[in-house]
Amino acid sequence: MVSATTTRLLKPLTLALATGDHVIDPPVVLAPMAGITNAPFRMLCREQGAGLFVSEMVTARALIERRPETLRMIEPGKGEWPRSVQLYSVDPHTMRAAVTMLGKENLVDHIDMNFGCPVPKVTRKGGGAALPYKRNLFSAIVGAAVEAAKPFGIPVTVKMRIGIDSDHHTYLEAAKSAADLGVAWVALHARTAAQMYEGKSDWSAIAQLVEHLKPTGVPVLGNGDIWSGADGVEMVRQTGCAGVVVGRGCLGRPWLFSDLVSAFKGGTERTLPTLHQVREVMFRHGELIVDYFESEDRGCRDLRKHMAWYLKGFRVHRELRREFGLIESLSHFRTLLDQLDDQPYPIEVGEKPRGRTSHGRPVTLPDRWLEDPDEMAAIELEDAFSGG
Repeated sequence: MVSATTTRLLKPLTLALATGDHVIDPPVVLAPMAGITNAPFRMLCREQGAGLFVSEMVTARALIERRPETLRMIEPGKGEWPRSVQLYSVDPHTMRAAVTMLGKENLVDHIDMNFGCPVPKVTRKGGGAALPYKRNLFSAIVGAAVEAAKPFGIPVTVKMRIGIDSDHHTYLEAAKSAADLGVAWVALHARTAAQMYEGKSDWSAIAQLVEHLKPTGVPVLGNGDIWSGADGVEMVRQTGCAGVVVGRGCLGRPWLFSDLVSAFKGGTERTLPTLHQVREVMFRHGELIVDYFESEDRGCRDLRKHMAWYLKGFRVHRELRREFGLIESLSHFRTLLDQLDDQPYPIEVGEKPRGRTSHGRPVTLPDRWLEDPDEMAAIELEDAFSGG
């Protein structure tokens, strides 16, 4: 049961937009996830009542080159507001140009900056979780984004990891720099890039960051290992963070946001859908994603990766489970769903870690990256990929 004391500690989070203050209550944010948090998935999560839902990561270069797929990725879903986009760049000039474009064309209400991605195709360019190590470059990129966004009234936030590895923690210095430059908040995924998604996230690092940024008044949001509403409340209790960012926990479980809303309001009732209720969410996801891609074939292919997450813990015959990974059309999908026998939600299995479980490994970095943290690195321009 959530104590009244814990509930009072979690105040609404205010995001100052050009159109006025947006109150996020409770302060629960959907983490950007490449290939996952497109408009259809955000719609499913938004319907559960939480506060802010950020797009997949897009690169600044792909944006200013007006790549059609990148422009599609930043399009909001029906009724979606605020429009939140996560932006990635390794170059302050490119970042400034992208933010200016977004502002002039009124394409976003809020920009989140990615300094947490641990995957090799990003870190080998000096991006993601590798970038805060170059402290001057980090400050230049964040400063460029904040300055470019200011005339349009667009708040800028940052998301980062603890650092590159256990020998190269960057989060305290980088977060203070970002706070001094004027970001609205800092979100911390409490793992290093070398950890990828293995083991337990270190919530004590979130608590340290909360204390470190108190003099600045900039709030800290915590991220990592939130699988239930109770987990979200416990993170706040342990760390004093001003809100939580939810990633892998909502894969195949958009109703996690309803669970979090209830828990943060002091409720004890859980959101535990039966399999027949889950199958209707699955079909709605299918309809939304086919409409989004304007192609039944592409939509169904994209939907396949969600099937194992939705069905995790439920008793489903092996052959039927395999068929869900080969969906060809919405009518085929409906036929498969109608073969599912109803059963209670599998709490024990359903709330265990899901999504990426990559084992830790040395971080792929540009040559001689760690030699000089003060270097304004001469980095090869980022590839014009989106996501990752």
